[in-house]
Amino acid sequence: ALSPQPESEVFEITDFTTASEWERFISKIEEVLNDWKLIGISSGKPLEKGVYTTGAWEEKLDEISFADFKFSITHHYLVQEPSDKDGKEELVEDALPLPMQDLLCMNNDFPPRAHCLVRWYGLREFVVIAPAANNDAVLSESKCNLLLSSISIALGNTGCQVPLFVQIHHKWRRMYVGECQGPGVRTDFEMVHLRKVPNQYTHLSGLLDIFKSKIGCPLTPLPPVSMAIRLTYVLQDWQQYFWPQQPPDIDALVGGEVGGLEFGKLPFGACEDPISELHLATTWPHLTEGIIVDNDVYSDLDPVQAPQWSVRVRKADNPQCLLGDFLTEFFKLCRRKESTDEILGRSAFEEEGKEVADITHALSKLTEPAPVPIHKLSVTNMVHSAKKKIRKHRGVDESPLNNEVLNTILLFLFPDAADKLADGFESRTSASAGNNPPPENEDYNLFSQFKSAPSDSLTYKLALCLCMINFYHGGVKGVAHLWQEFVLEMRYRWENNYLIPGLANGPPDLRCCLLHQKLQMLNCCIERKKARDEGKKGSVFDRSPGGTSGDNLDKEKEVGKSWESWSDSEEEFFECLSDTEDLKGNGQENGKKGGAKEGNKEPANIKPEGRLHPHGKLTLLHPGEPLYIPITQEPAPMTEDLLEEQSEVLAKLGTSAEGAHLRARMQSACLLSDMESFKAANPGCCLEDFVRWYSPRDYIEEEVVDEKGNIVIKGELSARMKIPSNMWVEAWETAKPVPARRQKRLFDDTREAEKVLHYLAVQKPADLARHLLPCIIHAAVLKVKEEEAVEDISSVKKIIKQIISHSSKVLRFPNPEDKKLEEIIAQIMSVEAIIARARSLKAKFGVEKCENEDEKEDLQRFVNCLLEQPEVSVLGAGRGPAGSIIHKLFVSAQRVSAAPPLDEELRRSGSSEERRLNAGAVSDFPLPTGREVILRTTVPRPAPYSKPLPQRMYSVLTKEDFRLAGAFSADTTFF
Repeated sequence: ALSPQPESEVFEITDFTTASEWERFISKIEEVLNDWKLIGISSGKPLEKGVYTTGAWEEKLDEISFADFKFSITHHYLVQEPSDKDGKEELVEDALPLPMQDLLCMNNDFPPRAHCLVRWYGLREFVVIAPAANNDAVLSESKCNLLLSSISIALGNTGCQVPLFVQIHHKWRRMYVGECQGPGVRTDFEMVHLRKVPNQYTHLSGLLDIFKSKIGCPLTPLPPVSMAIRLTYVLQDWQQYFWPQQPPDIDALVGGEVGGLEFGKLPFGACEDPISELHLATTWPHLTEGIIVDNDVYSDLDPVQAPQWSVRVRKADNPQCLLGDFLTEFFKLCRRKESTDEILGRSAFEEEGKEVADITHALSKLTEPAPVPIHKLSVTNMVHSAKKKIRKHRGVDESPLNNEVLNTILLFLFPDAADKLADGFESRTSASAGNNPPPENEDYNLFSQFKSAPSDSLTYKLALCLCMINFYHGGVKGVAHLWQEFVLEMRYRWENNYLIPGLANGPPDLRCCLLHQKLQMLNCCIERKKARDEGKKGSVFDRSPGGTSGDNLDKEKEVGKSWESWSDSEEEFFECLSDTEDLKGNGQENGKKGGAKEGNKEPANIKPEGRLHPHGKLTLLHPGEPLYIPITQEPAPMTEDLLEEQSEVLAKLGTSAEGAHLRARMQSACLLSDMESFKAANPGCCLEDFVRWYSPRDYIEEEVVDEKGNIVIKGELSARMKIPSNMWVEAWETAKPVPARRQKRLFDDTREAEKVLHYLAVQKPADLARHLLPCIIHAAVLKVKEEEAVEDISSVKKIIKQIISHSSKVLRFPNPEDKKLEEIIAQIMSVEAIIARARSLKAKFGVEKCENEDEKEDLQRFVNCLLEQPEVSVLGAGRGPAGSIIHKLFVSAQRVSAAPPLDEELRRSGSSEERRLNAGAVSDFPLPTGREVILRTTVPRPAPYSKPLPQRMYSVLTKEDFRLAGAFSADTTFF
């Protein structure tokens, strides 16, 4: 029971040799200063004028802690080129540390964009210690003093000459105290921050009094104080100027226009003034005390007389801009989940009653050989074939798009519908061909970078129309309605053999978006069906050795020949006969052949069929007859999703011998068809003959000397053709002499067209928006480029280039991320805002109205600088062309604000002379929004025999607050 007593008597021994938290904190500060190499004499050349604005500022960051309270320590410095004179400068005896010299430097007063301490003290380099967390603050006086002591000791121990600041109070107050030490000198940085300003400090004389009392200079004739003064005036009312951008008049939709917005064109410009304020800073950079009077009764500081004027504009935060709104609203569509049917109600593709029964016979109708009757093209029977179907399920009034808007859009998309001619599409094609921009035009070729569609294509126009409908005519419902009409129109054209306008001929262009490829595919189907129905058997393709692609070395390339190697002439297609006729034909041919077949040579007694023209002077090797190029089938065009599907199937076959064989068979369908055509056109031919036409590189000719000593040319197949049971030999042996017109179609246009139409019908508005977003971005970039060309702003040109390179990276891949798309849209919106600001400033400064060419150029340059620089000097201050315009703007704003209401004016008594005097009392400028004063002098402190040292005080007075920031130096040797 007695054991605990002796333990309680044990007392703790404090070991004073261990470091306290405070000492550890100081050593951490010293460690960081050492790491950043801020120890020793700081050297540098005097600062040039404006270098704080034009130069680059950098910062280094580290974290230190006092016990468990974390501080961030940051080194801010102006990046300067190292000078060669550094070594010599260090030898100057008793040179003041650089920061003390900077206190007196007048070249960089009032920098427009800099850290607050740079503005207040004119320093090029300093270190700040602040609480790491935003909500932490050093509030008590004892803590502030402790921190000040810490930095003072750290500076003394390390010999660092860079000023060290500590942030105290709440962060929003921007309160700093600090110290700078040099050999035998010290500068204390102090600050006062008040909400309400004492009256005596609202003018210069009061500030001079406080500055002098703070210095407490013992000399009787005090050295002169130099002053720099800046008064800032804000203009918010642009009275004589209204914002020129009128919002589009939505009711004025007549003849395809929406208040000046045609379908197929994007709007542009801000709906509100993108420039909210103009800040005029009038500066007196070098004044000596006693030159001017500025007290509570009278002031000499007249802004018009100020030697320096500089202007900055305050831009409206995110001004509402039309193009940006269009893009963001269209992008929102991508996130919708509803299908077209869910949005519009019951499907318009359904038919009622008897028509439903007809669906069972739909396929038999499609495959019937009877020619489809071709009606005259007209707006009523072509563009509005969907009306009857839609009206059954939805009253006309309920339609999201009214008929007038719909007709206008459909006529814009399908201009051939206006022609009453049956071959209207032909005249349309020839007419529009001349309007295409030249293909080498950089803007025209943007579609291949963005994977969108050419700017004159149907897909591109459709994207713009959907974008406009989404914004002005019923949003997602309007989009769904137009898309439904568009799909019905596609089916009508397929069924009636009308080509789709606004699409390039030929197979799908894989550089374009998938939707564009699908429409091109449908056009290919229509073209082939049309040619088949009309029974034309015209020109086909010449694949001579000269035109053969040089890449025909590997088997795959020969099998699936690139589309580019096919001629662009009118494409013809051949209907294959029924199976029974085929079998009958083949049976007869086989009977004719009998047993005459020798090796891989074809019997020569078959009647040649399907010849195109002779192949130069080439003759068949054995019969010696001319070699004819056959009429061949064109390979099936494919869209990128079909190609991907096909490559997946081929990849799944694996690497086994059987899989490889099957893959080769699948890939050789086109080769087999061409072999059969060749055999039909050249009875008695052999594989060597085919290879000489189809892949000349695989037929090697050599000069050899025969028995009689004559030089003859002997040819043979290449080594790869001689590989036993290779694909070419196998295909040749299975190929029968069948002309192209009797072969099975390589491309089943009926099936492909139905697949495309089904694909279009099941697209949701969100899918559609995703497909067409690249076209909208493409259109927006072209619009921005067009608008920029009028204004000629260099910074915008750079941003547009960035947008193009960024977009081409993002849009080239399927399903780009939403975040990246949002970034592109934000970039386009920022460019639109810059151009809108340029136009606003041009109008305000009357650039276009200026008649003197030189003045006009100066004003234009001034406006461009205002957009790109944080602050712009006004040449000639208040007397220059820009200055006089700014003066007038302020005068007119003042008159409006000072004018009393009319009834008050009538009630006011007194003579006209009195009224005139009252009116004259209105000054040209309002009261300054901000008053900044910098006072500097060099005096010995604290004693008369001390070293003369720089003293500086900065004062700023605004409506919200009043701040004094003083830097007072003292001699620590002679005091």
